[in-house]
Amino acid sequence: MITAIVLTHNEERNIVDCLESIKWCDQIIVIDDNSKDRTVDLAERENADVIREPLGENFSEQRNLGLKRAREEWVLYIDADERVTDPLRYEIQSVISDPMTPFNGYFIKRKDMMWGKELRYGEAGNASFLRLAKKDSGKWEGSVHERWRVKGKTGKLNNSISHFPHPTIAQFLTELNLYTDIRSRELYEKKVRANFFSIIFHTKAKFFQNYLFKRGFLDGIPGLVSAAIMSFHSFLVRGKLWLLWQKD
Repeated sequence: MITAIVLTHNEERNIVDCLESIKWCDQIIVIDDNSKDRTVDLAERENADVIREPLGENFSEQRNLGLKRAREEWVLYIDADERVTDPLRYEIQSVISDPMTPFNGYFIKRKDMMWGKELRYGEAGNASFLRLAKKDSGKWEGSVHERWRVKGKTGKLNNSISHFPHPTIAQFLTELNLYTDIRSRELYEKKVRANFFSIIFHTKAKFFQNYLFKRGFLDGIPGLVSAAIMSFHSFLVRGKLWLLWQKD
């Protein structure tokens, strides 16, 4: 009835706990981007179907590959640093077993746990993502920060995924460098340009939006660090975009 799909790259620290939280699914697919650690071995020990597929700077292509390999009617996407809680599991099982459901997909809330604290505000405070849908209802689009475009009605589940990202700031910055490389290239291919004012504006606007308007300051130091790093994300995207245009 349901296939779970997990994208991985060097996730030996997370993969077992992640797969344990979705072992109730009828099929589990792990799409691995050339991990150099024990991710693949651990996933195979957990009886996941492992597909080795280089990222190629496009997360949507990997996710759509998962859709092609899924056997079940419903598909659930979960990242390696996420966990499906028991309340969410039971809610998912309830909605997908309902033959009268009017929805082809469901948004799921996500609770971010960073440095021992749940982020209740800022960018992460009210985040929800389309992660559960019927296999043939749509496809993923976008190279990074990709979205599942599902045809028909979508609903929203009450329970949340638990998210444990970035155990260290160093890892946060490493991932940020990858994501901003892909995003700047994506904008460049869409003929978007960057200049001094757009770099400054986007950087400052992102910080004020997350830390002040979305009340990230209420999350204390983790909220401040998160807002600052996401502001740096905007700076890197626009700065790298400007550099790409200078090479022409």
